[in-house]
Amino acid sequence: MLHQGFAPDFPAPVLDQIARLRSSPLPEPSPGVRDFRDLPWSSIDNDTSRDLDQIEVAERTDSGIRVLVGIADVTAEVDLHSPIDEHAASETTTVYTAARVFPMLPEALSTDLTSLVENEDREAIVIETVVAPDGSIASSAIYRGLVRNQAQLTYSGVGPWLEGRSAPPAKVASSSELQAQLKLQDEAARALRDQRHRLGALTFDRVEAEPVMSGGQVTDIAARPKNRANDLIEDFMVGANEAMAKTLKDAGVSSIQRVVKSPERWARIVELAARYGQNLPEQPDSGALSEFLRVRQQADPIHYADLSLSVMKLMGPGEYVMARPGDPETGHFGLASHDYTHSTAPNRRFADMVVQRLIKAVLDRKPAPYLDDELTAIARNCTLKEDAARKVERSMGKRVAALAVQGRIGEMFDAIVTGVTPKGVFVRVLKPPVEGRLMEGEEGVDVGDQIRVRLLNADPQRGFIDFARQ
Repeated sequence: MLHQGFAPDFPAPVLDQIARLRSSPLPEPSPGVRDFRDLPWSSIDNDTSRDLDQIEVAERTDSGIRVLVGIADVTAEVDLHSPIDEHAASETTTVYTAARVFPMLPEALSTDLTSLVENEDREAIVIETVVAPDGSIASSAIYRGLVRNQAQLTYSGVGPWLEGRSAPPAKVASSSELQAQLKLQDEAARALRDQRHRLGALTFDRVEAEPVMSGGQVTDIAARPKNRANDLIEDFMVGANEAMAKTLKDAGVSSIQRVVKSPERWARIVELAARYGQNLPEQPDSGALSEFLRVRQQADPIHYADLSLSVMKLMGPGEYVMARPGDPETGHFGLASHDYTHSTAPNRRFADMVVQRLIKAVLDRKPAPYLDDELTAIARNCTLKEDAARKVERSMGKRVAALAVQGRIGEMFDAIVTGVTPKGVFVRVLKPPVEGRLMEGEEGVDVGDQIRVRLLNADPQRGFIDFARQ
């Protein structure tokens, strides 16, 4: 963390501010805050998550399915330029590793006072969208609200139930209202997703690795697959982020947007598609790429993760930019969206706190709290620190992976090339899901090539995993 420019320990002024917040009585809701506590809100997150940023609820109307997403109003507790805010502005993101989570905000806030935990009243930014039967957004609105999470649920519990692969989790099984609510949310999310795909949004099969523990030791590493519950939340968050960006744009307010520009290596993506008999246009085209990925996912779901990983690597990383009213649209290539901001995880990302303050200023008819130059600097730092966070997480992930495979030296694996850089060629094995450097036989390979490798070495102290091509 220190090597990548983070300050993992909270400084004394931050701790002093937290102590004052914890000893103070809870403030009364801000003026203009609407009471939404009677709605059957629920949240879906990871099994161990305590920094809950969003809750959801839906109802069927004559115009379509009305979806409400509540986002924790973190800035109700964190004043602009206060010690906590300044620290968050420097760190910009929570960093997740298997060994430890390094929170952007003190846990007294992110997992308690500003977390949308079950059965607690919390202030929130509420984004309302009406999803038409064809998946388009018929209307949208944003409010300041008071909410209460009535059911804290998990992806691992809700997803398999929505897919018909398992019985509902206990909380869901005990409430017919919650069952109907989640199925309605799933219906709305699937309509949104289908519409985005028609517009050219991309579907990736991301593999997240997690350690398998036994007796306090890492014994293996396994893939955590996505499911319908992950898709539900992802689709709702995309819709909420687009609504926030559109509201700021319509108000003529400068903001921070999250963009993925045209793929860095489109020519290589075209080459990969040609291997499967698909001709992509010479110029980047999200619609054509989306259709290619959809066809390949249906044709070969078992190996789709390999192709998906290759295309993601070739797309290149996203970045934060300052967007002025009237600027040419850059958009988010992978989401087929012209207006997209990060606003749904203010407990974990500083950019989301900034957008939240901008939205509240619009709702309260107050001047924007940031100048354009400030937004430009914030966007630049958020991009830099996001890249640094990826390096920390990747480095620690490699240490965990090295622990998991150090007893498998000499074994053979199917792998895919994920990176060709001046520092070397990198490959990823999908079973187990580990990544390492190709030390022998790296000549002539490129991202997306599928090869057979032998494990040469695994060094947990340095996080090195070395392979040789066979």
